[in-house]
Amino acid sequence: MPYFDAPLEELRAYRTAVTAPDDLDAYWGEALADARAKARPAAFEPHRPDLYRHVEVSDVSFSGAGGDPVRGWFIRPPGRDRLPCRVTFIGYGGGRGHAAEHMLYAGAGFAELVVDSRAQGGSWRAGDTGDPGAGSAPGPEAPGVMTRGILDRNAYYYRRLYVDAVRGVETAAAHDRVDPDRIGVGGFSQGGALSLATSALAPDRVHLCQAHMPYLCDIPHAIAIAAEPPYTELVEFLAQHQEHIPRVLDTLRYVDNAVLAPRIRASTTVSVGLMDGCCPPSTVFAAYNAITAPKRIIEYHYCEHDLPGHHVERELEEFAAAFR
Repeated sequence: MPYFDAPLEELRAYRTAVTAPDDLDAYWGEALADARAKARPAAFEPHRPDLYRHVEVSDVSFSGAGGDPVRGWFIRPPGRDRLPCRVTFIGYGGGRGHAAEHMLYAGAGFAELVVDSRAQGGSWRAGDTGDPGAGSAPGPEAPGVMTRGILDRNAYYYRRLYVDAVRGVETAAAHDRVDPDRIGVGGFSQGGALSLATSALAPDRVHLCQAHMPYLCDIPHAIAIAAEPPYTELVEFLAQHQEHIPRVLDTLRYVDNAVLAPRIRASTTVSVGLMDGCCPPSTVFAAYNAITAPKRIIEYHYCEHDLPGHHVERELEEFAAAFR
């Protein structure tokens, strides 16, 4: 993928043309209130203590959108209370995977809640959460959710996924071994989108946001220039359903992180790949430039939709410095 987007000096000043719906706060307030009203106590079941002898692993089930069950992993070092906690979100198509894939933060002395993605986890990493809100059978699926319910903004898939993410943060904050004043969120691609969204929708809970090459930013512009999936799912749909273009673009305004970004109050780090054909640089800058909280952006030259190897340690170092 070449450098296909605007010059860097233009990207640093770029702003989205998408406007916030008048009822944006009411839309999300209603969705979150409904989820909280239908919530059941979260369950934390010990997982393989025979195998994980130096960390404590719990198989988690908590209530997400509409009270639907969402799975996760809660991993922490033993014998310590009031820990900082990272809530981790997963990229498109992937699920929570296996506990063994998530040992970094516990190994560094922190707690981590890994949140499964409903109706995903049938692709590059396994998942365990279905999407009852769409009337689907329980369990993971192969990816392809960008247009699920999109003709009704109240039934759109990402309304449910964003609420799941916020409820994940609330579940972590309520755990008796977690310090609710030291919670960070992080993820890559779709996980980056969920990190921005939770920081905007739960600004009193999230104190550090690490959103890397985030998806779902400046969406109308993204679908016009992104050469790679999953934005192309929307392109294919709209090419066949021209009559629905206005309705679809209106639905997408409610989940666009360039629209939600001004609500973020957490210290925020965003990374961008300057040759990224999946989440084009201008779309990432559109969200970043709308953030008014303390922030920084990491510009990865020559990177497509992937992070350089040193990024993981850089991210951990930032988390540790924020919550030392």
